[in-house]
Amino acid sequence: MDAFPEVTRLFALQRAHRWTYARTTAAERRERLDRLAQSVQRHRAALCEAMQADFRKSATEVELTELAPTLMEIAHLRSQLSKWMRPRPVSTPLGLLGMGAHVQSEARGQVLVLAPWNYPINLLLIPLATALAAGNVVIARPSEKVPRTAEVLAKVVKDALDEREAAVVVGDVPLADALLELPFDHIFFTGSTRVGKKVMEKAAAHLASVTLELGGKSPVVIHDSADLELTAARVAWGKFINGGQTCVAPDYVLVPEGLRDRFVERLGAAIRKAYGATSEAVRQSQDFCRLVDDGAFRRLSSLLGQAVAAGAKVAHGGEQDVRERFIAPTVVTDVAWDSPLMADELFGPILPVLTYRELDAALAEIRARPKPLALYVFAEDGRAAEHVLRHTTAGGTVVNNTILHLAHPNLPFGGVNSSGHGSYHGEAGFRCMSHERSVLVHRFGNLVSRLYPPYGEGTKKMLGMMQRLMG
Repeated sequence: MDAFPEVTRLFALQRAHRWTYARTTAAERRERLDRLAQSVQRHRAALCEAMQADFRKSATEVELTELAPTLMEIAHLRSQLSKWMRPRPVSTPLGLLGMGAHVQSEARGQVLVLAPWNYPINLLLIPLATALAAGNVVIARPSEKVPRTAEVLAKVVKDALDEREAAVVVGDVPLADALLELPFDHIFFTGSTRVGKKVMEKAAAHLASVTLELGGKSPVVIHDSADLELTAARVAWGKFINGGQTCVAPDYVLVPEGLRDRFVERLGAAIRKAYGATSEAVRQSQDFCRLVDDGAFRRLSSLLGQAVAAGAKVAHGGEQDVRERFIAPTVVTDVAWDSPLMADELFGPILPVLTYRELDAALAEIRARPKPLALYVFAEDGRAAEHVLRHTTAGGTVVNNTILHLAHPNLPFGGVNSSGHGSYHGEAGFRCMSHERSVLVHRFGNLVSRLYPPYGEGTKKMLGMMQRLMG
C-alpha cells in the first residue's frame, strides 16, 4: 500500500471514525443523504458533460438512467430510514417463557464500493448512499474507463461529505487491487463474473462479506400469445439503451419458429423509430451512445464477424466505424446455440434471435447455461408466463417488458450464483449493508435452570416439555 499513501491515510482515518458514525441517529444520517442529493443536483450539468465526453451518452439518457434513479433511491432511503433502523421484535415460543427477542440492524463497519463504467453514477452513488444509511463509512472507486465521470464523482462526494465518512478515490486497476488488500468489513462490487471471482477471493482473506452484482446472458422468451409489436418496441428499448452496455440488457431472444420473421420485422421498425431510418441517421443520432473503448469495439466486431462466417445473418444494422467505436443496433438471425455470439455476455448493441418449436425445449436450453441476472417473458397468456417462471431461475424477471425491475424500490435487485451474490435497492440494500444482530433478553423466571447439571429425570422431563411448547 506504500504506492497509494492517500488510500492508506483514508482507510486509517475512517477506521478511527467508524464507531462514531455507526452510533449516528436516523436524523443525522438523513442529513448526510440530503447533502449528497444536493451535491448531485449542483453537479448535474458537469456529470452529463463528463458522460458525453467518456462515451457520447446523451444528457437525456444520463438523466433517465443515472441521475433520476440515484436521486429517487436517495429519497427512498431517506423516507424509510427511521423504520428500517428500529429493532424488529420477533415472537418468543412458550418454551422460552420469560424472555423477549428482537433483531437489531447494525453497521458492518468499513465498506468498499467498486463501481463499473457502464452506469458509473448510479452504480457508485446508490451503494455509497445505502452504506451511509446503514451507518457504515465508505471508500468508493469508479472505473478507470470513464475518467472524466470519475473526477466529477469525486467532487460530488467531497463537496457533500466528511472524508472520515465517505470518499471517492480515482485511479487505474492497481489502485483497485491495492484496495482489495485492505481489511474492509464489506465489499460491494459491480462488474464481470471474472473479476467478481477475484473480489470474492480477496474478501476471503479477511473474511469480509461481499455483495457481487455481476451479469450473464439474460434471455427474452417470447410466447406465441405475445403482442409482437409491443414486444419488439420494449425489447429494442431494453437492449439498445446505453449502447447495449447494460448488465440486465436482453442478451438473446427465443421466439417461436413461425413468429420469427414477423418479430424481426417489427424489431427493425422499432430500431428505425428510435434511432433513425438510415444507417447514417443512426450514426448521427444523439440518443445512441458509443462503445466505451477500443477493446469493446474489437471484441464485438470480431464476434459478429465469426458468427456471420459460421452462417448467421445480419437482419438489421451491422454498420461499424472503428474511429468512433460505433456499431449500429444489430439484429442477427440463424444463430446456433454454439455460435460465438452465445458463448458469453455480449454487452453491446448486437441481439441474436433464436427460434424454438417447443417452449419446454427452449427453457431447457436456458437452464443448461449459467443462471442469468435477468430473464424476460412476453406472453398475454398468464399461465404461459407462470410456466416460464416455474421452470427457470434468474436474479430478476419482468413479464411483458424489460429492465424496469431496477426502478422498483421495493424489489431486491441482484443475481444468483454466477450472476451475483446478494441484493440491494431499498430495504434490501439497507439489510445488505447491515449486520442483523439477534438479541435475546431474559426478563423473568428461571425455568432454564432446570436444564443445568447434574442431569436427571427432571432434566429429561423439562427438555420434553420445552420441545412440545416450541414445536
